[in-house]
Amino acid sequence: MTSSLSCSGIRKSLGGRIVLHDLDLEVRAGEVVSLLGASGSGKTTLLRIVAGLLNPDSGRVAINDRTVWDRTSAEPPEKRRIGMVFQDYALWPHMTVAGNLAFGLEALRLSATDAKARVEHALEVTRLSAFRDRYPSDLSGGQQQRVAIARCLAARPALMLFDEPLSNLDAALREDMRVEMMELVRREGVTVLYVTHDQAEAMAVSDRIAVMREGVIAQLDTPQAIYETPASSFVASFIGGFSLVRGAVQAGQFMLADAGAKAVQTSSARDGAGVLVIRPEDARPANDHPNSQFQGKVLSRAFQGRCWRLSVDLGPARVRLDWPEAPEIGSSFAFSLPPNRCLVLAA
Repeated sequence: MTSSLSCSGIRKSLGGRIVLHDLDLEVRAGEVVSLLGASGSGKTTLLRIVAGLLNPDSGRVAINDRTVWDRTSAEPPEKRRIGMVFQDYALWPHMTVAGNLAFGLEALRLSATDAKARVEHALEVTRLSAFRDRYPSDLSGGQQQRVAIARCLAARPALMLFDEPLSNLDAALREDMRVEMMELVRREGVTVLYVTHDQAEAMAVSDRIAVMREGVIAQLDTPQAIYETPASSFVASFIGGFSLVRGAVQAGQFMLADAGAKAVQTSSARDGAGVLVIRPEDARPANDHPNSQFQGKVLSRAFQGRCWRLSVDLGPARVRLDWPEAPEIGSSFAFSLPPNRCLVLAA
């Protein structure tokens, strides 16, 4: 049965430092929510609290409205019906693939028939039936990760927790596994809490993303909403790829710190100090939008396949832009931004 997750008022201190500050998080049944943040932001601590591997100082954790931790009671990890997938797979090296799956079911005290049926189903949906008699050392990294997922699925968890599950795979395999892994959990209808520091990974796998900063959630929203309307300059800088240019809003226009260049401001930013968010793909030829032109100098260029990624010095800031051609390094460079893409956030 697909389950929801509720964390309310979660506070945790480690080594005298507050790691989680009265944090609230709701994950709907069947939803995939990623905890995205830098090291030390509290995302793994929260995951371990949900799993029951660590107790908070205060707050409440509930699965399907059933309290599994508060100040008066604590349900042990093995009773929470939670599956956890680690970055190092955590497979038993002396057991076959089928043996790893079956061993994980022993604590459930199933009949031999039910246990076998669950193992067979998990092997089938993860396309591992042909590898059932192999040992982990005979498998590739991607296959070992599928075994770790299959082991969780066989237990029919109410909730699956993923802790940086793809970080040990090379780039090409990581993208393939990401697609395959999410197709699998969505087909099975499992609720997922997914920890990562990789922005692209969070964008690709999530229904919603919780961007974490120093033990609090800076923004919780869909990937598209976070990309299009980051709640703060911190979120915009962490999502990656964006350039942040400091300046001031005056009468509906954003002015760079040294004046000269400007961008029409169409958001609700008030007059005063602000930060202009520039997405690389928004750059247009200078004459496309005469009222939002910028002038700078090309510092570097790198071929990206579909375009060139430029680094352009505007004077008070350097920005990253995607451009169809490769201007000379050191040459002057002018571009414009569509007014409806000129997002200005509070400084």
